[in-house]
Amino acid sequence: MVLLLLTGAAILRISLFSELYLRYVQAGLRPYLVVSGALLVLLAVAAAVVGRPEEEPHAEQGQHTEHDEHAGRDQQREHDEHDECGDDSNAYDQHGGHHSPRVAWLLTLPALALLLFPPPALGSYSAEREAAQRAAQGVGHFPALPAGNPVELTLAEFSSRAIYDSGRSLAGRTVRLTGFVTRDDDGTWYVTRLLVACCAADATTSKVEVRGGEAPPVDSWVTVTGTWRPRGALGTDAAWPPVVDAGVVRRVGEPADPYETR
Repeated sequence: MVLLLLTGAAILRISLFSELYLRYVQAGLRPYLVVSGALLVLLAVAAAVVGRPEEEPHAEQGQHTEHDEHAGRDQQREHDEHDECGDDSNAYDQHGGHHSPRVAWLLTLPALALLLFPPPALGSYSAEREAAQRAAQGVGHFPALPAGNPVELTLAEFSSRAIYDSGRSLAGRTVRLTGFVTRDDDGTWYVTRLLVACCAADATTSKVEVRGGEAPPVDSWVTVTGTWRPRGALGTDAAWPPVVDAGVVRRVGEPADPYETR
């Protein structure tokens, strides 16, 4: 009952009363989380009501028989023996019911942690573990970019155009990219974003190498305004990761939805 209540309350906290759920799943899954959390809370309440012990009948007038007194002492002795052995799974309370194993309470810790200390969104560690998935296919002509500079692009769109666009639509354009900072051991740094199809479990990495401008701390969020620097042949490993020459690097706060959608 307590586990159901804690889990339901944690789900409602991150999905109904805040936008923390965006660290784990896409926005479209919010209604399902809210319904799931509410159902778990209702189940906990129902379990509490159904499991409430009935009022014990009043004792009959008169004296207990000697047989009843002996039976009561035997039952108490058996109960004490179980307690001494520490057998939680087979122990009985004075009404003959099972005690819950103490180890079961450990299951409440993950739900309590989610309720009180929601984990952060995936960051540079996850990005560095993700091997880049690139292929020499998909090269073709992309639609024209919107008029005006700078043009706001996701990292995935910038990378696709930089690596596969035979029309070179990025040439001569000023772009604005937002993501968190990752860095190689040699000091090269990137503006990075994680892409999800459903939830954080299927995240993949999109990153753009930044040249010019001092590197902010790892995992800090930045907006980079600059121009594309071509490298390598289209559709090859040499074209990855794409490069942007930074004109302005500005620190920003982490967005409510830290992921891009694949």
